[in-house]
Amino acid sequence: MVSKTDDIPASVPNCNPVDVVDEAGDGANHSIESSKTAGYDADTAMVNGNGNHEHSDEAEAKQDGTDETDGGEESSDQEVIVIQDTGFTVKIQAPGTEPFDLQVSPQEMVQEIHQVLMDREDTCHRTCFSLQLDGNVLDNFAELKSIEGLQEGSLLKVVEEPYTVREARIHVRHIRDLLKSLDPSDAYNGVDCNSLSFLSIFTEGDLGDSGKRKKKGTELEQIDCTPPEHILPGSKDRPLVPLQPQNKDWKPMQCLKVLTMSGWNPPPGNRKMHGDLMYLYIVTVEERHVSVTASTRGFYLNQSTTYTFNPKPANPSFLSHSLVELLSQISPAFKKNFTALQKKRVQRHPFERIATPFQVYSWTAPQVDHAMDCVRAEDAYTSRLGYEEHIPGQTRDWNEELQTTRELPRKNLPERLLRERAIFKVHSDFAAAATRGAMAVIDGNVMAINPGEETRMQMFIWNNIFFSLGFDVRDHYRELGGDAAAHAAPTNDLNGVRAYGAVDIEGLYTLGTVVVDYRGYRVTAQSIIPGILEREQEQSVIYGSIDFGKTVVSHVKYLELLDKTSRPLKVQRHNVLNEKDEKVELCSSVECKGIIGNDGRHYILDLLRTFPPDLNFLLVDGEELTPESKLQGFPRQHRHRLACLRQELIEAFVEHRYLLFMKMAALQLMQQKANKDAKTELPAITEVSENPPQSDSTADSAQTPGSPPEAATAEQVKDNGAADPAEPGQEENSSKPGQEENSSKPTTNGPVDCTVAQNGECKSPLAGKELEESIPGLAQAKELAETLVAEDGSCIDPKSREVVLNACKAVGSISNTSFDIRFNPDIFSPGVRFPDDSAEEVQKQKQLLKDGAAFLVSCQIPSLVKDCLDHSALPMDGATLTEALHQRGINVRYLGSVLEFVEKTPAKAQLEHFYRIGISELITRCAKHIFKTYLQGVELSALSAAVSHFLNCLLSSFPDAVAHLPADELVSRRKSRKRRNRVPGSGDNTAWASLTPNELWKNIASEAQSYYHFTIQCESADQVVEKYCLHKMTLLREISIKTGIQILIKEYNFDSRHKPTFTEEDILNIFPVVKHVNPKASDAFHFFQSGQAKVQQGFLKEGCELINEALNLFNNVYGAMHVEICACLRLLARLNYIMGDHPEALSNQQKAVLMSERVLGIEHPNTIQEYMHLALYCFANGQLSTALRLLYRARYLMLVVSGEDHPEMALLDSNIGLVLHGVMEYDLSLRFLENALTTNTKYHGPRSLKVALSHHLVARVYESKAEFRSALQHEKEGYTIYKNQMGEAHEKTRESSEYLKHLTQQAVALQRTMNEIYKNGSNASIMPLKFTAPSMTSVLEQLNIINGIIFIPLSQKDLENLKAEVQRRQQLQELGKVEEPAEDGPLELEDKIPID
Repeated sequence: MVSKTDDIPASVPNCNPVDVVDEAGDGANHSIESSKTAGYDADTAMVNGNGNHEHSDEAEAKQDGTDETDGGEESSDQEVIVIQDTGFTVKIQAPGTEPFDLQVSPQEMVQEIHQVLMDREDTCHRTCFSLQLDGNVLDNFAELKSIEGLQEGSLLKVVEEPYTVREARIHVRHIRDLLKSLDPSDAYNGVDCNSLSFLSIFTEGDLGDSGKRKKKGTELEQIDCTPPEHILPGSKDRPLVPLQPQNKDWKPMQCLKVLTMSGWNPPPGNRKMHGDLMYLYIVTVEERHVSVTASTRGFYLNQSTTYTFNPKPANPSFLSHSLVELLSQISPAFKKNFTALQKKRVQRHPFERIATPFQVYSWTAPQVDHAMDCVRAEDAYTSRLGYEEHIPGQTRDWNEELQTTRELPRKNLPERLLRERAIFKVHSDFAAAATRGAMAVIDGNVMAINPGEETRMQMFIWNNIFFSLGFDVRDHYRELGGDAAAHAAPTNDLNGVRAYGAVDIEGLYTLGTVVVDYRGYRVTAQSIIPGILEREQEQSVIYGSIDFGKTVVSHVKYLELLDKTSRPLKVQRHNVLNEKDEKVELCSSVECKGIIGNDGRHYILDLLRTFPPDLNFLLVDGEELTPESKLQGFPRQHRHRLACLRQELIEAFVEHRYLLFMKMAALQLMQQKANKDAKTELPAITEVSENPPQSDSTADSAQTPGSPPEAATAEQVKDNGAADPAEPGQEENSSKPGQEENSSKPTTNGPVDCTVAQNGECKSPLAGKELEESIPGLAQAKELAETLVAEDGSCIDPKSREVVLNACKAVGSISNTSFDIRFNPDIFSPGVRFPDDSAEEVQKQKQLLKDGAAFLVSCQIPSLVKDCLDHSALPMDGATLTEALHQRGINVRYLGSVLEFVEKTPAKAQLEHFYRIGISELITRCAKHIFKTYLQGVELSALSAAVSHFLNCLLSSFPDAVAHLPADELVSRRKSRKRRNRVPGSGDNTAWASLTPNELWKNIASEAQSYYHFTIQCESADQVVEKYCLHKMTLLREISIKTGIQILIKEYNFDSRHKPTFTEEDILNIFPVVKHVNPKASDAFHFFQSGQAKVQQGFLKEGCELINEALNLFNNVYGAMHVEICACLRLLARLNYIMGDHPEALSNQQKAVLMSERVLGIEHPNTIQEYMHLALYCFANGQLSTALRLLYRARYLMLVVSGEDHPEMALLDSNIGLVLHGVMEYDLSLRFLENALTTNTKYHGPRSLKVALSHHLVARVYESKAEFRSALQHEKEGYTIYKNQMGEAHEKTRESSEYLKHLTQQAVALQRTMNEIYKNGSNASIMPLKFTAPSMTSVLEQLNIINGIIFIPLSQKDLENLKAEVQRRQQLQELGKVEEPAEDGPLELEDKIPID
């Protein structure tokens, strides 16, 4: 659905590709220089908001390096060219309506005008029409700019066309969609990419002026501010019902009772020749039963009844081109209600109804009435293939579509946009089709292609997609862990597909892959290589091995293609031996198979070992791990032998090694220099190069390669000479500096990079500052080192060459002349043998893998915990925790180790929230593992009983949860029928009923021990809740989301010891959990980052333009709904707010909230953040009651998701407290502010500046209440903190001391008055006391401060000074001299959000 208001597609004139490179380049340089500005990390992190983090950025300038390089050089002096194209207005004349104006853009297709007309209130009932200009019919797929004579002010006529069967069905379906447009049942049932949104209930419709306080005379009217009881701090009650507040719009106005296909379809031959297309049966609200004929000329009533067929027109016969017009004539109620319904539909925000790109499922739903619906019924039984896709030729050839979109040209921006848009569209369609197919397979609706085999071994083809189940069939994985390995392989394979897809090499093709977990089964859906089904696998594989390395073949074309991916993916070319002991060269793991399809394309599949194995979870005889790993109790036994390192870890490890390499080269150069001066040999050189392994844990252990900003270090220097500020582990394709390509331009990795990496984000004092201070001139040496390295070993001076050689050896580089680390994915693969002459190389590779595993344990886990301590990572629930782990390359199987590390941390109390989320994640994941096998033994008819029984055992306090076996409602007459053809897993049908809570918790504890190596000493839900301060509601949410359960929304009593919590009526549905690739909009992403970088430097206006442009491009690629668009809107809103445009900020933030609710879910941590931002902008706009409602909603969601004890709650409570203070609800305000004070003290430590601010806010409320003693006490606390932290002279300390004086005077005045009263009794002359209600501006000022926005009054002169200051700092920073003050950077835009 195209909504004209919100997303006029970005238009792109044929600009030359240079512009875009400049943008990328531009942003890159800035973000390197500014990566220290406060709050940068949060913003960068946010871009990839998405729960399933796809590796962004098909970064490399996509093989067409040729066009791009020329852009690199001018990037510095040329500002970004903003690509815009002006739209124009056309007049549109529809039958029976006044002509109206429509704004269009030259890039649009005629079809998009069709969409707009089908959505407009007055033309929505037309579907079968053509647009004509001067009597010529316009081609639907033509772009407007290509149509002759179409210009500003042209008149387009809407002309009704004759129907065909297809058009008639489309018409009926469209009318049904209009009738259902306000009905949320599709969102609850998770179909057609509908999802829920509740924002409009809290803003009561639009955010215009509705929320302003009305003036009654002089007084402001009081607004009701009391929050519901369960939202108040300290409330133990966690109701579930408010999660989905009732929307009064959803009580649908009934327009028709029944609209369905008639039983007389299809028309007999003689009627077909009269133009009858199909018959409908309709019951109006007035109980009139009618039969309607759809003919080529339109719709009319016929004389058929339920039992007699009479196709003659009824009398009087209305022939209407549209069904709506016909129904309006025969049913007054239809006319009235349909009009009202359309009015409401059009008033809704477009973002509430546009389809999302991927389906979002809701884990709770109310009881929805099941109404008769012909289209739904037809969809279910006609398999929806032929008709739904609107594509001639029945089913779609998914493989062809996926591969041809990849082959589209990508030389310039318009081409790339078209290509990315096509790729994204096909992927989201494929994911939807694969999900539907996988469900059909498990539900038993698809015939297997090998029906004779047992159920686990069956494979299926449906809609041109191949489906296989995640079991170890034919003992393929026997040596790797059997079924456990077969379950892990598809996700590993998907990660491989994702990685190769992101590198995006021309000529190398991967399969469309989607992994679906549904009802306890894992289904892999893949597109089909043309011709693969006709031949045996042995014949078709021309590269790789089908038996894990016993027989291996290679192919020169594959080597050439894979070689291009080897650098970005860090894969080493290597030789292995085949069964005849001959050498075979590979550039991937042996399992990776190359098959040339009948279409001549080179496909690679089985990419499960794209990344090297994780030795911490792989026991290998005769191999010792490094001391760091052994210290933590590794290696550990894992379920299967397919555990591999994540791509993010590989990236971080290589970057870490690169810094090490630079340091070594620099130190040696310095020593050489010193030797030249002193003419003496120092032994230290050898020392540096000879003991590298320990550097892993000591010198650099605290470095944090995971924190997003650091990504902009030396690492990503691309061919086009512009660095690319993507996240670590997100830049697929940037070559490492110092490799061959860069030899021509050694300056690209100039001194900036290293110093930034060292002082910028390397938050550790260890990681190199000491070195720097202790050795004068290190920076110059580094420059030297970098030029050396970049020269690719061709340096004239043999001494220098030796330096590089030593450093290369020390860090395990595969080349001796430059820094280049790659991994051999076949090391430690059972069955793979290496030739003797590569023994040394293999040894080196083994060491590298051990170092990588040690790096994860000794660097990445501590860095994650450190980030949580200083709140740069703020997980709020299981999903955001997993994401925080993944961003730093830590697999979830390390969760136990992470929790143990937290237990040993001295500051454990400040990590309580993290620990609690970790425990709940660990428990629910163990429960999910058990649930998976549990469900496989349940037959379909007992599903809801089995699920409710499992949840009772998991969460209810009822000690003997007994399963209610479904009392067979239908007693079958012949009990002893032999069942044939069982659905997968209809084993002993009642085994599930014997599960007891005690047994389940024992299993969970043993699962935690064996899988996560973590000990939980709890035998019941109540003990867990008690011991780890969890809440059952939170656990219920986590387990439901992980397993796809949907439960009835009502209040559950978890603590009753007399009856179980759940009954089978409470389980409404079970949804699939889907993993797929998320293609990225790379150009838009570059714009977005350049915009962020500009904002970081204080160039708000330019930043704003860039981000607007990014928004356009995102819309162009993704359509209107996407997480990245959400991030874009949020940042835009923040900029609008800072630049003083409050209404615009409101409008953008409203879109961000709606989008977050729709795309991520109504209670996703990101949505909670968006609600908070919106509340701030509402307050600034004078809409106080709305602001409060939004904050209360955010607090409620926060309670459901992570409970009250979380550092983010302090920010939320401060916001609520301030707004309440503003509306003079002092007592309420105090409750929230004092809670915030407690939380801040707990998580930031009593001496933190946040705590000082909290004290000050509490003091202000006490002052308003005239309780000066308490106010003084709090302000003194705050003053002490400021004095100790900032010193006497700092303005904060001075402000605090002024305020103390002011309070003291107030207190003295009050005391005097009191004394006066005591002395003189009632006739005392009392001076009127000045108690002031806080002014809105002062409240807003405090709100801005706590939300990390600091305003700088931006006069032109100030702006100039600011820019000069920023530049000065950057120059200093490049020299490595300045340490930024921690608290306020030049312009703080901290966007504090949970790591996404």
